[in-house]
Amino acid sequence: MKKQFGFIFLILTMVLVTACSSDSASSGGEDGKWKPEKSIEIVAPSGAGGGWDTTARMAAKVFEEEKIIDQDIGVVNKPGGGGAVGWAYIHAKKGNPHHLFVNSPPMILVPLNGQSEYDYEDFTPLVNMIADYGAIAVAADAKWDNLKELFEDMKKDPSSITVIGASSPGSMDHIQFVKVAKAAGVDIKKIKYVSDQDGGALTAVLNGSADVYSTGVAETVEQVKAGKLKVLGVTSEERLEGEVLSDYPTAKEQGIDATFVNWRGFFGPPDMSEAEIKFYEKKFKELSESEGWAEIRDKFGWTEMYMDSEQYKEFLAKEKEELKKLIDELGLGK
Repeated sequence: MKKQFGFIFLILTMVLVTACSSDSASSGGEDGKWKPEKSIEIVAPSGAGGGWDTTARMAAKVFEEEKIIDQDIGVVNKPGGGGAVGWAYIHAKKGNPHHLFVNSPPMILVPLNGQSEYDYEDFTPLVNMIADYGAIAVAADAKWDNLKELFEDMKKDPSSITVIGASSPGSMDHIQFVKVAKAAGVDIKKIKYVSDQDGGALTAVLNGSADVYSTGVAETVEQVKAGKLKVLGVTSEERLEGEVLSDYPTAKEQGIDATFVNWRGFFGPPDMSEAEIKFYEKKFKELSESEGWAEIRDKFGWTEMYMDSEQYKEFLAKEKEELKKLIDELGLGK
């Protein structure tokens, strides 16, 4: 009888051990921990050279140089549809934690205006890393020297002034300008916004075929140094730090109560496990606090804006609510 009891106990023990091993594996490894088993791919849902591409490549560079992540990290460009092509690609990687992508306000704006079937809720928000800001610029010889002068003319006849940006109508360059213009009292439904997604927006302003350039602050620095552009205002809460950037006046200091944050962070495909999310939160936090990343932020005029996955989800929900109001007012909602 004792032998029979001992045999049954042994079998039960083996079953329990197997079950625990299975649970551990499904949750990402021992004690619920997980780490990548192969190389990681970060998708920039755009062409080379823009904010998404730069953020992805700089993150991969510092991850490697400071040995924060052991696995190789490759950056892949998936341009098209204002980000929608890249998002569809990642969505098809459901449950695969080796594929990430970088994104910003278009992740909310493009779905709101009906140009993508996916929005941030169809993915796994991991971390936000930085804040970037918009700039409203004109040719150096333009008649306006500040936002007040520009918006006074626009209040008289909004459609007489052409605003150009690299994003589609209803996406970031358009909406950041609209948000500031609305706070200044301009009828935003009458603003003439032109989209040039082929890189010709700056040229259009410089040759006089467009009047105002809505863009990111980093895209203006070299042209201001060269004496070709002047920045009438930026969308940050306070003046930015850095060469040239510190000279840019904010909209707020010009009496216009409006800001626009170009937050930028990293997402994963749907159905990532808690252990996988925790791994990336930890590693991106190390990246955010590293000297190498601090140098990158200074170089591009980015501000530190780290949020973990839960904080990011809450932030994104609020952003979506606010931006939807602007999109609906413009009549661009789906």
